This record gives sequence, C-alpha cells and structure tokens, in this order.
Amino acid sequence: MLTILFDGIAYGMLLFILGIGLCITLGLMNFINLAHGAFAMAGGYLAVVMMNSYGISIYWCLPAAFVFSALLGALLERTLYVHLYDKSHLDQVLFSIGLVFIAMAIVDYAMGANQQIVNLPPSLEGRIDFLGASIGVYRLFVIAICGLLTVGLQFVLAKTRFGSRLRAAVDDGRAARGLGINVTTIFALTFAVGSGLAGLGGALSTGIISLDPTFPLKYMIYFLIVISVGGTTTITGPFFASILLGVADVAGKYYVPAVGGFIIYTIMVAVLILRPQGLFTRSTSR
Repeated sequence: MLTILFDGIAYGMLLFILGIGLCITLGLMNFINLAHGAFAMAGGYLAVVMMNSYGISIYWCLPAAFVFSALLGALLERTLYVHLYDKSHLDQVLFSIGLVFIAMAIVDYAMGANQQIVNLPPSLEGRIDFLGASIGVYRLFVIAICGLLTVGLQFVLAKTRFGSRLRAAVDDGRAARGLGINVTTIFALTFAVGSGLAGLGGALSTGIISLDPTFPLKYMIYFLIVISVGGTTTITGPFFASILLGVADVAGKYYVPAVGGFIIYTIMVAVLILRPQGLFTRSTSR
C-alpha cells in the first residue's frame, strides 16, 4: 500500500508540473491553450535525443528542456498567440488544437511513431526500501524536483512584485497599463514560463510514462481534469488535485484494473457536481 501511495504521489507531482502551465495560461491569463501538451512533448523529445543520441546527463537535459520549450513558447506567443488574446474561447480552442495536430505530424515524421525509451543514469535507477515500501529512486527524484518547483511557483506568484503585477494585469489590464505595468511583457514572460514548465515536465515524464507523437492528445484530458478539479485561480488547487488524481489513478489500476482507468473521471464528476468552480478558487474582479 505504501509503495502504491508513493508511486501515486510521484505520478501526481508529474501531472502537476505538466499541467500547471495550462493552469497559468487559463486561470491567470484567461487564455485556453490546448496545445500545452505539444510544449511538453517538445521538451521530452529534446531530452530523449540529448540522452540517447549524445549521452548527455539528464541533469543537463532537464534545464535544457525547460529553456528550449520556454523559448519556443515565447516565439509562438509573439508571432501567433498574441493575436488571439482578444478572440473568443472557441477560436482559441480551435487554433490550439490545430497546433497540436501540426506538432504531432512533425514529430511523427522526424522521430517516428515508436515509443521513446531513455537511458537513465545508474544513480537514478533501482529502488530503495523504506518502512516496508519499495520506492523507485527516479520517482523520488521527480518528487523532489516537483516539490521545489511548487514552492518556488507559489512564492513567485504570492510574494513577488512580478506575481502582483501579473494578477493586476489579468484582473484589469487597462488599469494595470495606467499604473505603468507592461502587460504585454508580463503575458509573454508568463506564457514562456508556462511552456518551459511543460517542457520540463515532458523531460521528467520520459522515465515514467510513454512518450510518442500522440502525447499531446493522450494527456490533454489529464491536464484538463487537473485544472477542472483543482480550479484555475490558484496554484494550491491544481497541486492537491494532481496528488489526489495521481494516487487514485495508480491505486485504481492496481486494485481494480478492470475499471481503474475510470477512477479519475469519477472523481472529476463528483467534484464538479459538488464544487463546479473546483476545489480551490480565489475571487477576482473580472
């Protein structure tokens, strides 16, 4: 039971890092970017190529995946996404879904349709025994990285000037501009960081979940479930929702494999019936 709990927490933390960028763009920027998984796939494939083709350590691949996906996100935000901020949500959904299929076609052509397997360093392989539980070293590594990122994100959004400017830009962009806040730059940086976190999550996921050209579509539903259950106006909500869903998914597939894949959908429906706005929300003036 402890082993399942630990693996579920690791999976949930990974879902959080993969999905938090979408939570930021949707909840804090009011922009629906369903192509978020494409940035995660980009970071994952970059890590695979660096590790398998060039023998570069994963410790260098992870920051490279973040930077690459952040730069890609910044480029697309300035050239494509910026023209959709004032469009309807339907336009945003259709546009970003189109980007998903373009990304999938490019990756399938360049890398093939096979699942990618990475060669982890010996220091991250194997398992350790703790209180009767068999703990995967790589999953422990993922929990540590994701935990640090969670604390860092919460601090930046709640305690820094950038976080307050971002909230002001979202709540009332016209008033924020009147106070001298560069809303355009704030949004561009936020979108880039969200994309970079997706890429980092994609790189981390290569050692736990499968990576192939269908990755953006396969895990899009998981990202949407996380932000639906947790809410889109805080970091805390998606974090606890990810942990809950990760543990429920792993435990369900282990104890009741016949219906385990439906557990997270059941939780989502139950939460949305009781709290349609999600588990945690913050009131805004929008």
